[in-house]
Order: sequence, then structure tokens, then C-alpha cells
Amino acid sequence: QVQLVESGGGSLQPGGSLTLSCTASGSVFAIETMGWYRQTPGNQRVLVASGTSKGRTDYADSVKGRFIISKDSAKNTVYLQMNNLKPEDTALYYCKLGITTGPIAFDDYWGQGIQVTVSS
Repeated sequence: QVQLVESGGGSLQPGGSLTLSCTASGSVFAIETMGWYRQTPGNQRVLVASGTSKGRTDYADSVKGRFIISKDSAKNTVYLQMNNLKPEDTALYYCKLGITTGPIAFDDYWGQGIQVTVSS
């Protein structure tokens, strides 16, 4: 059993910075893959940042140079550092982690979603 809890969302003005956290609890051996998605009403959930245990990261064009995905394995926590936020970044943000829970077992897990609102 694994649960993901997201935190760090909120409202702020354009140009500000915010860091989201996604903490896994339960039978976590290791976080192997990580991703942050966002969704706005009436639209599909889209991937904005991803990473692997090898340190490789990738970003959607809309956030490149502004967002950074990272992991603290000791805390079973993944972060999304968001800089120079824009109104178009307003969305519900979800983390998705690929987690090993045993010698062989591996599954993807989703966070509950957390709101980020950027407005003047």
C-alpha cells in the first residue's frame, strides 16, 4: 500500500515562485520514475515535467527553463520547483510516481491534485 500526498500549492502573482511536494508513504523501496501533470477544466491532463532514477529529466516546452523536477530519496519526496510563474500555469497539479514496493513489485501511483493559481 502506497499513498502520495501533495502539498505546497496556493495563489500568487505572476513572476513569483512556488515549490510543490509529493511525498510517498507506505511500502516504498524506491522511487524509480517521477512526473508532474496539470489539468484545467474541460481539458486533458498533460505532462509538464518528468524524471528517472538515472537523473534524466524532461519538460514541456511551456515550462522549460522555469520548472525543475527533483527527488529526495531519503524523504521519499519529489518536488516541482516553479519559477517565474505565469497566469497560464494556473491548474490543478498532480504527481505520478513509479515506485518499487518489493524485490519485484512496481506500480505507478497518483497524488490527489493540488491547485496553483497565478493572477494579478
